[in-house]
Parts: sequence; C-alpha cells; structure tokens
Amino acid sequence: MFETLNYFQMITITYIFLVNMYTFYLFYSDKKRAKKGAYRISEKHLLLSAFLLGGIGAWTGMTKFRHKTKKPVFKFCIPIAAVLTVIGVVMVLFYSIIL
Repeated sequence: MFETLNYFQMITITYIFLVNMYTFYLFYSDKKRAKKGAYRISEKHLLLSAFLLGGIGAWTGMTKFRHKTKKPVFKFCIPIAAVLTVIGVVMVLFYSIIL
C-alpha cells in the first residue's frame, strides 16, 4: 500500500513524532515540578503543545503520570487533541493516495 513516503510526508511525520515526545516530556517535567513545589509550566503551554499535533504525547503523559487528570479543561481538551493528532497522521499518510 505504502511504497515510499515523499519528503513532505517524512518531514510532517517526523514533526508530529517530535512534538509528541516534547509534549510527553512537558507533562513529566510539570508533574516533577509540582511535587517539588518549583516553578510550573503553564496550562496554556501544555494545551498549546497538545493542539500542535502533540495530543497523543499529552494524553499518554497525562495518564502515565496522573497529571492534570482532575482538571475539566484537560479532561475535555486532551482527548480532542489526541483525535486531531491521529486524524493528522492519517491525512499525511494517505495524502499521496488521495492526490
């Protein structure tokens, strides 16, 4: 089905992977800082990174570290960001088939 990915697809998939790793790290780092009572990462930054196609990393980090799981905005927005990320990956992979 997928013989080869073009440069646009490779760059986009790499971007999505890196954003998800970064977002996962943000949730880890913020949880660690919360335990220490140190300066925290803003909720706006966490949500923004999730909606920049880092939704899978955000959802994974949120559940693995049990961080921000009781906040209604995170309960609602992070699953939406994860679905948008999956849709983005599917669109990128099937881009060459559609055109």
